Amino acid sequence: MANENQVQVALQRIYLKDLSFESPDPVAAFKTKWEPKVNLDIRNQNKKVENDIYEACLEITATVKIGELTAFVVEIEQAGIFMIKGIEGDNLERVLGTFCMNVLFPYAREAIDGMCLKGSFPPLVLAPINFDQLYEQSKNQKNDK
Repeated sequence: MANENQVQVALQRIYLKDLSFESPDPVAAFKTKWEPKVNLDIRNQNKKVENDIYEACLEITATVKIGELTAFVVEIEQAGIFMIKGIEGDNLERVLGTFCMNVLFPYAREAIDGMCLKGSFPPLVLAPINFDQLYEQSKNQKNDK
């Protein structure tokens, strides 16, 4: 009986929901000196699937420009199904927004890197992301409104 109230978090599955790569003018990009400016847009979403099962989704859009020229845009939705028991409310929201994102991020980073190489661009190796800090910033912005 004591185990029923025990906190449990377990990854059930990791999968790719969506992945796209676009290079509007690759020939011009290849001819230009490679001094890219990278803009990252990072979002996360989650939803309850059933009882203690949740889908968490990390969405990353990387826009790479050389001056005003867009070299490429890569977008990914990396998702996972997690079993989360014994956690509710703000703590559940925190687990979905931090722990789950930390699990998904390496898979998203690898997919983005691979897409850049397939597009014949240098790899885009994303630096680690502090999802705990992003979560706190998001919470503070919501509280300020």
